Amino acid sequence: MKLLVGISRVLVGVLFIFSGFIKLNDPLGFSYKLQEYFSPEVLGLDVLVPFSLVIAIVLVVFELVVGIMLLIGYLPKFTLWSLLLMIVFFTFLTFYSAYFNKVTDCGCFGDAIPLTPWQSFIKDVILLIFILILFFNRKLITPVFNPISHRWIIFLSFMLCFWFCYHVLMHLPVFDFRAYKIGNNIEELMQVPEDAQKAVYEYEWTFNQNGEEVKVTTDGTYPNQEGEFVGVETTMIEEGYVPPIQDFEIEDNGEVITSQILDAEKLFMVVAYDLSHTEQEGFKAIQKLAAEAEEKGYKVVGLTASNDADQQKIINKFKLDFEFYQVDKKVLQTIVRSNPGLLVLEKGTITQKKHWFDAGDIKL
Repeated sequence: MKLLVGISRVLVGVLFIFSGFIKLNDPLGFSYKLQEYFSPEVLGLDVLVPFSLVIAIVLVVFELVVGIMLLIGYLPKFTLWSLLLMIVFFTFLTFYSAYFNKVTDCGCFGDAIPLTPWQSFIKDVILLIFILILFFNRKLITPVFNPISHRWIIFLSFMLCFWFCYHVLMHLPVFDFRAYKIGNNIEELMQVPEDAQKAVYEYEWTFNQNGEEVKVTTDGTYPNQEGEFVGVETTMIEEGYVPPIQDFEIEDNGEVITSQILDAEKLFMVVAYDLSHTEQEGFKAIQKLAAEAEEKGYKVVGLTASNDADQQKIINKFKLDFEFYQVDKKVLQTIVRSNPGLLVLEKGTITQKKHWFDAGDIKL
């Protein structure tokens, strides 16, 4: 049993630290995921949406530090109760998401390891088993290092976590796992190769034959079956190739102009998913940078999900010489974790990406 407790302790502790760090690297991304859970369509806790970032930071820091507490054996009773309550809550949440198909990705490991809701649920059930082993054998959890040093280790862990969180919020995630990272070509990642795996479907046809219901299964061809056709149900057996970027679309008054924009030899892109809540201080630096970019032959565009009135308000206030085009809000939040954020592209390939706070680091 001592060996099993030791293995469980290391597995649970390391997994909580890893999961917490991945989300701490991108707290805004995790806050967007929490907003999905809080939405009226899922948990109906939309009153918590304005506090999603604070909740995200507290959750991920606590998750990471509790993992450290488990590994060093600090306050085992408090640690194990915390782990048990957290995993019970997460298991319920992932089951709810999977069963009712509410949230397609739990966000457990951020964008680093996307999991389906059922995969997340299975992962949580396995974790729950390991945590129960620890919970009922807490006397076998012995301290590592001198117990006097434990408080300092935990205090330092909290301080480092909050410092790292502040750093990525004021700049950008240190590790970018999204499809819009530097070096990626947006248009190429939107394409489906000719030899790509096609989705495989199963079709279940229902017929009424002499008052009895008859079901016939095929791969899509209409069956040679007598009787009156009632209906057909389609089930995906094997998922086909899904391009990393599926929903990036730039519109100008309803006209799709994605290719015209991305084909530019040199492109300077200002991304602000919500102009009514944007950090306006960033546009002071953007105004100068955009003017410099135009002088050096860059095509300068703004991308937003905001309406024309909000666009015009920002353009007039900061005397901007470029236009904003419409892009889906969720896509813009995925592109850059900053509102506004800055990108430099060459023929559709992202060469630079910065938080507005680092606008001075853009090299044109």
